[in-house]
Amino acid sequence: MIDSTALTKIQSIILIALIVIAAVGGGIAYIVLIPEKQASTTIKIGIFTDLDGLVGKPAWQAAKLAVEEINAEGGILGRQVELIGEDNDLGADAAIYTNALTKLITSHKVDFIVGNAAGPLGLLAQDIVAQHRSVVFLAAGTPYDEVNQRVLDDYNNYKHYFSMGFNSTSVKLGVTDSMIHIRELTGFNKIGYLAEDLGWNKGTIDGLDVFLPENDFELVYKGKFPPGTVDFSSYFAAAETAGVEVLVPMIALDSGIPFVKEYYDRQAPMVVFGGVDLLASDPNGWEWTDGKCNHMSFSEYPTTTGYPFTSKTLQTKDSYMNRWNEPITITAAIFYDAIKFILKDAIERTGTTDTDAVIEALEETSVETSNARDFGFTESHALMMGKDANDPDADYSIVLGFQWQDGVQVPVDPRKIMEEAGASLTFPDWSGPWDDLD
Repeated sequence: MIDSTALTKIQSIILIALIVIAAVGGGIAYIVLIPEKQASTTIKIGIFTDLDGLVGKPAWQAAKLAVEEINAEGGILGRQVELIGEDNDLGADAAIYTNALTKLITSHKVDFIVGNAAGPLGLLAQDIVAQHRSVVFLAAGTPYDEVNQRVLDDYNNYKHYFSMGFNSTSVKLGVTDSMIHIRELTGFNKIGYLAEDLGWNKGTIDGLDVFLPENDFELVYKGKFPPGTVDFSSYFAAAETAGVEVLVPMIALDSGIPFVKEYYDRQAPMVVFGGVDLLASDPNGWEWTDGKCNHMSFSEYPTTTGYPFTSKTLQTKDSYMNRWNEPITITAAIFYDAIKFILKDAIERTGTTDTDAVIEALEETSVETSNARDFGFTESHALMMGKDANDPDADYSIVLGFQWQDGVQVPVDPRKIMEEAGASLTFPDWSGPWDDLD
């Protein structure tokens, strides 16, 4: 069983990436230079997260690891990198959030910022960065589509802001592609979704409501539940009555554990596939659910599952474990990639830390990271997704689906990655629509 302390930890871990990402502000400041500070020549990177919290601490550790490695290799452009952190206590107070970000820019005078900025906090951070216009902000988390639309509508003001997380449109594309994939595998066509009633998943829900009927799926169940729900019996009963064959969860908070246990205990005759359950998909999810997440699949990052998606995935995973004696989290992986691969690459290609020059270089990014074979940004400074119709060799960031199979997470979505891994989709031991499959 999972105890309340573990759930508290999980709740914090969760506000990272799709929600999953809370925000940042002042309170605690960490300044680290590895090795000795060289004030006039260092490249200053601000880390904007909950520095002493269960979300932000791994992000800080990952940033520190990336800087240690970069500086050990001679730095960037021959200059050492300095980390400066400001704590926002998960953005619970807008004033703390604003003050912390402003302090990084005006007091510490950092050159670049990597920070958490999800949902409406992304808009706030974007406005602050636009006001000062002196730094580049690489934002982790699940942003509103509006954040990226602003770049298109008012490029001169918002060009300094880049989104490294999947936005609502990206998540919707990932889920819709997953529905096509599982229909091709199984023939299952009756879809339902069950989502916590929070703003982060609205874009995905709205997209599914349109996409599924337009593509000849039967959307037979639309479920929403309030945050904090622990009894899912009525929701599963309604989904079963509706004849759901594939259930798509959208759960980022601690309801993810009782959701899994209810599914298993009632032996619900449907496949859980293509959605988000941040607790169940966590590396500790098998233990937290007492193994009841078996045969369930969710979106995850390859660094946290340990699947060697790129040539750097396992190296990053192992380096973090060796340095900090704990598994890497989603947020930590994003922060590490931002510094070690994305920002370093852009600065070195342009040969300067000049803000406008680095912005132009970031716009042309094409680099392998721990979690993407070809990381790049769109014209709106959003995360580049999937394939590029104009470049058949490009293979940008994709939403990966991993299924728990006897305590191990294996890639089952998309088809290309499943086939690369030699994996196959498995089904529960109880009766369900899979009984009729060959």
